Amino acid sequence: MKKIGFLSFGHWSPSPHSGTRSAADALLQSIDLAVAAEALGADGAYFRVHHFARQLASPFPLLAAVGAKTRRIEIGTAVIDMRYENPFYMTEDAGAADLIAGGRLQLGLSRGSPEQVIDGWRYFGHVPPEGETDAGMARQHAEIFLQLLRGEGFAEPNPRPMFPNPPGLLRLEPHSEGLRERIWWGAATNATAVWAAKLGMHLQSSTLKFDEGGAPFHVQQAEQIRAFRAAWKEAGHTRAPRVSVSRSIFALVDERDRAYFGRNGDSRDQIGFIDEGTRAIFGRSYAAEPDRLIEELRRDEAIAEADTLLLTVPNQLGVDYNTHVIEAILTHVAPGLGWR
Repeated sequence: MKKIGFLSFGHWSPSPHSGTRSAADALLQSIDLAVAAEALGADGAYFRVHHFARQLASPFPLLAAVGAKTRRIEIGTAVIDMRYENPFYMTEDAGAADLIAGGRLQLGLSRGSPEQVIDGWRYFGHVPPEGETDAGMARQHAEIFLQLLRGEGFAEPNPRPMFPNPPGLLRLEPHSEGLRERIWWGAATNATAVWAAKLGMHLQSSTLKFDEGGAPFHVQQAEQIRAFRAAWKEAGHTRAPRVSVSRSIFALVDERDRAYFGRNGDSRDQIGFIDEGTRAIFGRSYAAEPDRLIEELRRDEAIAEADTLLLTVPNQLGVDYNTHVIEAILTHVAPGLGWR
């Protein structure tokens, strides 16, 4: 059995060929797709966060809205770029959204991806300490966030407050009990996966990771997952770790599918360079008739290792088509792989 959700980047474009021509379209359709996915029996609605781009950005208003419109489905991010975040304000936003959703948030955090602008986090008021990198700053913000989510008091109360205080040091409010155990880290390397495990964060592994050894993408990703689980066990956490992987998967069941994705059947891993020459490997897409798709997915070692699969959806094709994409996987592919 596997949890299956969708992951949307929330692109919009004024192009007449786009089904999402404005930010309002992208946001409102994201809510509608989450509602539709829940009705289909999908397990998760996840959203990417990119700043300075025509995509979804600040996630908490959207997460709260989805939480208010749904009842069962997990609601998450994959991922929030922690270079941009004030962990104190983020703790309040996350607590409020999780309470609205009834404790269903699954927040994926990360050091972030290559950006639209140079050092965009500086515009948000964040500068790495002397001798530290932006990646180190992101991890520091994440560690502060994790500590704040514990709900322990840390702030000295005013002796003459506007409103009565409970006894002792004060914590940030609203506090959502249990959210600390539903935090994930999007790791691009084996080392950061191990770091996340030690801190008790679940693992999100996307369609990109740094190339560490030259093996096929899914093999490297499976190795990363096994390293994460070993580190989790060594850290002595008593709860079970979770692992998600993201994939672009399309079951070709009608003429629309074949028109949009029929040429993607020979997709292969790709090598590229990011962040000043860092060699990265990008995982392939899957597009085929259901029987062939089942056989191809059986050979993906990382999907086999993970407990959660996030389907990246082409959100600009509209809610109806993306609902069809999710339904095709749940109906024609998941049962053949034992996921349903």
